[in-house]
Amino acid sequence: MNKELFRQMAAEKIILLDGATGTELQKRGLPQDACPEEWVLAHPQVLTEIQRAYIEAGSEILLACTFGANRIKLAEFGLQDQVAEFNRDLAMLSKEAAGAGCLVAGDLAPTGKFVEPFGDMKFDELVDVYKEQVRGLLAGGVDLFVVETMIDLQETRAAVLAVKEACDLPVIASMTFDTSARTLTASDPVTVLITLQSLGADAVGANCSTGPQDMLRVVEQMVPYARVPVMVKPNAGLPRLVEGHTVFDMGPEEFGRYAVDFVAKGVGLIGGCCGTTPLHIKSLRDNLAGLKPVRQEPQPFRALSSARKTVFFGDTFPVTVVGERINPTGKKQLSEELKSGKLTEVRRLAVEQVENGAAILDVNVGMPGIDEKKTMLEVVKLLSNVVEAPLCLDSSSPGVLEAALRIYPGRALINSISAEKAKLGRLLPIARKYGAMFILLPLSDEGIPEIAPGRYEIIQNIISAAAEHGLGTGDIVVDGLVMSVSSNQTAAEETLKVVGWCNEEVGCATIVGLSNVSFGLPNRGYINAAFLAMGIGRGLSMAIANPSNELLMAIKAAGDVLTARDKNSLAYITKYAEGTVAKPKKVEKQNLKTVNRIYQSILEGDRENVVGLLQAALTEEVQPSGIIDGYLIPAITEVGNLYEEKKYFLPQLIQSAETMKTAFDYLAPFLAGDREKSGKQSPVVVIATVKGDIHDIGKNIVVLMLRNNGFTVHDLGKNVSAERIISAAKESRAQIIGLSALLTTTMVEMKTVVELARREGLEAKIMIGGAVVNESYAVEIGADGYSKDAYNAVKLARKLCCLE
Repeated sequence: MNKELFRQMAAEKIILLDGATGTELQKRGLPQDACPEEWVLAHPQVLTEIQRAYIEAGSEILLACTFGANRIKLAEFGLQDQVAEFNRDLAMLSKEAAGAGCLVAGDLAPTGKFVEPFGDMKFDELVDVYKEQVRGLLAGGVDLFVVETMIDLQETRAAVLAVKEACDLPVIASMTFDTSARTLTASDPVTVLITLQSLGADAVGANCSTGPQDMLRVVEQMVPYARVPVMVKPNAGLPRLVEGHTVFDMGPEEFGRYAVDFVAKGVGLIGGCCGTTPLHIKSLRDNLAGLKPVRQEPQPFRALSSARKTVFFGDTFPVTVVGERINPTGKKQLSEELKSGKLTEVRRLAVEQVENGAAILDVNVGMPGIDEKKTMLEVVKLLSNVVEAPLCLDSSSPGVLEAALRIYPGRALINSISAEKAKLGRLLPIARKYGAMFILLPLSDEGIPEIAPGRYEIIQNIISAAAEHGLGTGDIVVDGLVMSVSSNQTAAEETLKVVGWCNEEVGCATIVGLSNVSFGLPNRGYINAAFLAMGIGRGLSMAIANPSNELLMAIKAAGDVLTARDKNSLAYITKYAEGTVAKPKKVEKQNLKTVNRIYQSILEGDRENVVGLLQAALTEEVQPSGIIDGYLIPAITEVGNLYEEKKYFLPQLIQSAETMKTAFDYLAPFLAGDREKSGKQSPVVVIATVKGDIHDIGKNIVVLMLRNNGFTVHDLGKNVSAERIISAAKESRAQIIGLSALLTTTMVEMKTVVELARREGLEAKIMIGGAVVNESYAVEIGADGYSKDAYNAVKLARKLCCLE
């Protein structure tokens, strides 16, 4: 199977995938605490029976049983040295079951680690983890790959790149979305689709976490922008406990009826996830009979993305402002900080520009005396956490650009690619590999043509070269190349001709760097604003500018209205309804009292500066307990409120929690005496992921949040038996036992813990959480409460301990 054959197959028919493997293995004797991959290899006939039943039901693609066959997951069972063998043998087992009439996909799934820029694991280390698995699967003869059940867009990127760098087989990428249509790390369906299809995924979709009804809403958001087939594998409804066994509430007939709805919405590949059986797949097949793919022509669009947001731009959208301020040229403080390795000013400039209306941020750290690549990577990692705005990566070095594109968790804009031979041949393949858009700079080794027709020729040459690498006009933003009118009065008009020509004749988006036009003139702001208005009149798409300039932003807003790019003048009315362009005066952070700056540091997740602020506060004789009670705890509480209101998402929650931990660690030695004098004992929590389950991301976040809110937490880790949990609770005299499970096959172990605790007479309250459980399940097994996330876990723990 190659990519072209896969495209043809998806164009001709709806591709029927298989159903659940884990729940089917459990029915046939898979122990909860066993490594599924090892157990299957010891009982090959069980998997063969399951997979042949799926083929008989109509499945055209089987997933090899390699969900947890990466070295990180296998290490939980001491099997990390058998990655190649396990993947090869499991692939061969599925190939044997499939025979000649069915394809087998190598299955890549989450490692349970957070990768940079959101976690500690190095991106290339994660790519290598997946490559090791890919090589084993290739040796086993798989036909294609499926990256599935992913919760983090960056981890998904790593897996897709691992496949692309190892072979030319098709790769399908699928993520899990909750009922609000967000991944755990807050990516929305459109952002997931645009990022992954740009990266080179041959199909993109959703699986697990929800049933068909909720997944339809994800599909509705993806399909209008999909240039590749969309895949779904929903669960068979919601899990519940019946006589000690996990069952799902949606039968085959009801499940199968959703096939018609999915196809009507534009889905091209469909199967089942947790709780589905060969009967569910047969029901899908029966309902798909006679149906053909409904390939909606994707609406033309230009889009950039971060991990959490997509920005659309072009002739039907308002002019997009690219913030220019993160550039050390002429900025003494920024230059000095970059040389010393500090990023405080970068953070401030980023947040300020977004607040003032920049939709995209240009990032340039090129200057003498620093390691540009290292600095660029650190800035990209910081900004990926601090702001949602996509980034425009600005460097004259192809090596710096490639390194930044590799770790950037979205679809970036390259600034820039010219016709200079040394750069053109190197940068175009890089743009294609990482799915980036690029700014086309109409200059060549001979220099910049003074008049527009000379630039037209260069533009056409670069567009032709880009097409050879699979990049079209929709991936290109042409820079009109603004020259100063102080040295050439006709320079502005030549640039505007390029903008108009690209808009009317070529179909490319356009951009200009506004400040260049006024170089050498007094009162430059007037010139810049007038030039922006003229550019908008010619169809300008984007402007690199300082969004703090109120005149400039007012002209942009008015220009959007006059060119009908601000629909119903809504943005203009919202901004200027009070009849003034003046904004409320903002109190600068540096003008706040030290303790208030500490509060802001927690709110913003600013680990870099919080210790220095604490030191300053102690020097000002502020008591450590006063800092904690008056500023740290209220700040982390406000972070929780913002998370609850969906204004903050998991990355911000983690950053703030880590900053809080840093603050607590620093203050701890100052508090030891206070604790002894007060005699206060903090509530004790024993927490674990239950037996048989080796997923602990959510549990780890809960641990961090509980500790930051004054609880003493004993984290027992993952795959922990009921006996060990109860023993630890007795030994520590815990007031609360926290239980986590991510798998439907392990959620039943929670009931085992509850029953053992009651038999042993423990008075500890038991709270549960995890993707597969809910409030009704907590009631069913006799737990004292359920929490849907880390913030609510803190609230529940406080309630159970009678602290609120």
